[in-house]
Amino acid sequence: AAFDHRHVFLDPDPDAAASFAERRRLFDLPRSSWADYDTSLISEGGGVHPRSAKSVEVTPQVRAALGLDDDVTALTPADLISAVLRAPVDLLWNGGIGTYVKAGQEPHASIGDRANDAIRVDGAELRCRVVGEGGNLGFSQLGRIEAALAGVRINTDAIDNSAGVDSSDHEVNIKIMLTGLIRDGELTRKQRDELLAAMTDDVAAQVLRHNYEQNVLIGNARHLDTRMVGEHQRLMAALERTGGLDRELEFLPTDAQLAARAREGRGLTSPEFAVLIAYTKLALKDELADARVVDDPWLRRYLHRYFPPALRERFPDAVDEHPLRRQIVVNELANTIVNRGGVTYVQRATDETGTGAAQVARAFVICREIFDVAGLLDRVEALDNRVGTDVQWRMSLELRRLLDRSARWFLKNRPSARGIEEEVDRFAPAVRDHAGDLPDLVGGAERERAGREVAELRAAGVPEELAVRSAMLRYHVSLLDAVELAEQTGEPLPVVLAVSFAVADRLGVDRLHALVGPLPKEDRWDALARSALRDDLHAVRRSLTAAVLTATDREPSAAERMAAWLEENTTAVDRSQRAISSIEELDRPGLAAISVALGYLRTAAVSAP
Repeated sequence: AAFDHRHVFLDPDPDAAASFAERRRLFDLPRSSWADYDTSLISEGGGVHPRSAKSVEVTPQVRAALGLDDDVTALTPADLISAVLRAPVDLLWNGGIGTYVKAGQEPHASIGDRANDAIRVDGAELRCRVVGEGGNLGFSQLGRIEAALAGVRINTDAIDNSAGVDSSDHEVNIKIMLTGLIRDGELTRKQRDELLAAMTDDVAAQVLRHNYEQNVLIGNARHLDTRMVGEHQRLMAALERTGGLDRELEFLPTDAQLAARAREGRGLTSPEFAVLIAYTKLALKDELADARVVDDPWLRRYLHRYFPPALRERFPDAVDEHPLRRQIVVNELANTIVNRGGVTYVQRATDETGTGAAQVARAFVICREIFDVAGLLDRVEALDNRVGTDVQWRMSLELRRLLDRSARWFLKNRPSARGIEEEVDRFAPAVRDHAGDLPDLVGGAERERAGREVAELRAAGVPEELAVRSAMLRYHVSLLDAVELAEQTGEPLPVVLAVSFAVADRLGVDRLHALVGPLPKEDRWDALARSALRDDLHAVRRSLTAAVLTATDREPSAAERMAAWLEENTTAVDRSQRAISSIEELDRPGLAAISVALGYLRTAAVSAP
């Protein structure tokens, strides 16, 4: 079904191939309308009806397709269009001008589109599964939110149309660059026009890629839903203070409304996330605008990736000298951080480490490169339409968790202004060469957990190697500590890794880590306490690993060195293990109990004779 300002088109049981070809014909036919459609291709009961008609017969086929009551045999064109909007379909697509959906609480007069008052419906009345907004202002924002709360998948027109805005952005920046090349005599205007035409598909691919990433971001946020309500509430409060956000103006829920939703098992809707994403990116761009990190030579890659291959390969110097190069890098950096790290990524990192957005951005880039996050995401996204989206979300959220924890490691352990390339060169080889060793190193309950996760991913259709890699991501941060310990002790990195994982298993570090996850995170202080506890556990594991390495001979295996160290430190180790066992017997172990056990472990790390 379709309608415009002239006709209502109904084809209750269409032949997909034939109808597509006919619509293509009309698209290519100048000044065409639905009246030009070949009616012999329309299925039984359908037709093309002028909106000027007084009444339209509703056939049994149309009645069934639109989900109308059995006694409906005729409708006015306006009522028929309203029925089309409320039809039980997969997709409702808006490609025109006008506002067709509002919220139940909104009077038609508040919409400002009197021409469509007679056909407009409420968001809660929609029976489609998905909405696509190819036009602007097809829904009021409250209408979108109401539809989303009723179970409809809907973003905003700004998100669904972002590729158009992005295309214009690329066009302007490309033309600025090409104007300079013409001025310098390196291109003629004719050559410029030919080059612009030749780059069309490359620019389209880039902007559609950005749109894809934003939809993944919204999908991940929706997947987390109530687990992040507190973080989203804190983000909105921060943006109100510093980012110019007006919650009432943007129809975002108050703290009380958000708390009520959380009690019902719901969080922000996709249309609300879309607004939050826009404000988050704008605030981050403002913070990065004058930051030194933007001038790091490594980020030249972000600048070059922005332009199509034909430009960056043929005119690399012109790319480097682009008048808006810093602004382009800031834009690309902010988009990447929010799209891949999540809408609360920067806020949580700055809260938990006391650093600024620029340092967080630097740490994000370093970790993204060290762990080849882009390459792993490509492999996850290659599973589109091969595995369920819930499986892809699960895997991409593991990558986000890795970005979270590894960035905090850098912010707390290596916060200096070392260049990005220096840090990548130092740590990336270890990840590349030894990430594959982790499945053999993880022990005890963690090995069982990882095995279950691999089995579940494999059953869902994920290839074996990728399933294993995904299940091991939470252990990758240990590689960073191992690199530093290997440098400090002179021990081979494989030995350091083996001892580190033996320590985590034999001394209960993994068991305490497992107890941190269920701790409450009702407010900012809960989140900070959980983060601090994880940091302390990493530090204790590192100290214990160093203690084992320095107190034992180098020749035996890691297991033998661990056994020798345990024999020399029986008293301290037994005390810590009894404490951990006692805590595990509690119904809901709290922060205080875990902290006590951690203290015993810390004592064990320094008690060797």
